[in-house]
Parts: sequence; structure tokens; C-alpha cells
Amino acid sequence: GADPGRIRVIPPGVDLERFHPIPPAEAKDQVGLDPACRVILFVGRIEPLKGIDSLLWAISLIARKRPELICGMCVPIIGGNPYRIEDNDEMVRLQALREELGIGDVVTFLGAQDQDVLQYYYAAAEMVVMPSDYESFGMVALEAMACGIPVIASDVGGLAYLVRHGRTGYRVPARDPGALAEKIIRLLADEGLRQRMGRRAVCWAEGYGWPRIADRVEEVYSELIAFSPPFP
Repeated sequence: GADPGRIRVIPPGVDLERFHPIPPAEAKDQVGLDPACRVILFVGRIEPLKGIDSLLWAISLIARKRPELICGMCVPIIGGNPYRIEDNDEMVRLQALREELGIGDVVTFLGAQDQDVLQYYYAAAEMVVMPSDYESFGMVALEAMACGIPVIASDVGGLAYLVRHGRTGYRVPARDPGALAEKIIRLLADEGLRQRMGRRAVCWAEGYGWPRIADRVEEVYSELIAFSPPFP
């Protein structure tokens, strides 16, 4: 195999001019959310791999264990097209599960949103949840952290490196609604913790800004040029 010393891994970057902290009240106003609403956000494709059903089960557990937390909670699901569910079996399944669990007044399927709008949904949220079975990287987590929002994510793939457990959010086992519900409750109950994690998340995301990523790419090419044999 390849010599590990000759391998450089450079992650994708995030547009910090677009994704940055915005006051929650302003963000909610921009997207028409109730100012008093406590937002738990999911962003991603509507497919089984994303584990959205785990989030729905977690919300139903919270409704049973801590019903006072459900009052004023809203869970926007951003992705897909909820108005053409015949094109997406997973959307059909998830909407049926939402009704079966009795959380139809909490969980809302909003469909895909433009990038210029998405930043406001991130900033309006108290946390972003990524309950995926697998993610090669986790751009949604990075965008959320750039906006100063803690992330609760499955401990899989790129998320295991991107989300700093206990620092910028939490990692939980995939397909474990109980563990997911526990971390959601913890963040809902502690505003100071959310703020500390949010500040650390912004600092962490700054390392993934496109200027820094471009510098890393340039460094690799400079190394290659320096060690390349001269042309005859």
C-alpha cells in the first residue's frame, strides 16, 4: 500500500461569509418561525441512510418522559419534497411514522431550502441533529457549527472526527433513539452549555474556512513541486 507519510487528507471547506452566527430572533423572523419556538433542526436528504426515523422516535420519547419540553418545541425537517411524496417512499414512511407517534404538531417537513435561507434555519436552532447511519464527511454539521449551533450526531464516518464530543456537541450511537433523546434533553435544559458549545463550534469551524483549506492545498502542491525531479 501507499506510504502513510506521503498521504495528505484535506477536508471540504465551508463558506464562512454565508454561514456565521446570526441572532436567533432575527433568524426566526427571516424564516417565519415563532419567536418562542425551540427549534431542533434536521437538514439532509430524505432517505433511510439519514436515520430520520431515529430522530422521530427520540422526539416521541421526550414527549413521554419530559412532556413539558415538548411545549413550544418545533422540529423542522429540511430536505426532499413533502408535496410530491409519491416520488419518495421514505418521505411516505416518515410522515406515517410521525402521525403514528403522535408528534405531528411538533415535526414539520419543510422540503429543500435554498442556501441563502438555510443559514437562517441553522441560526434559529438550539441544536442540529444528524442521526445518520453513515456520513463520509458531514457538511451539514460543519455549516451548523459555523453558525454557532451545537450538533448531536451519530458516531460514524466523518462525523466521528468533525463533531467534538462534549465540546461542539455530542456523538451518540447510530440507531439509538434513547441516547439521542438524552442528549437533546441535556442541551434543551442548559442554555449556558449550548452557548459554550456554540462558541467553541464557531472556532472549530473557522479551521475549515475556504481560505485555510486553499492554503493547505497550496502547501501540498508546493511540497510536490519541491520534491519533483527537474525536467531534463
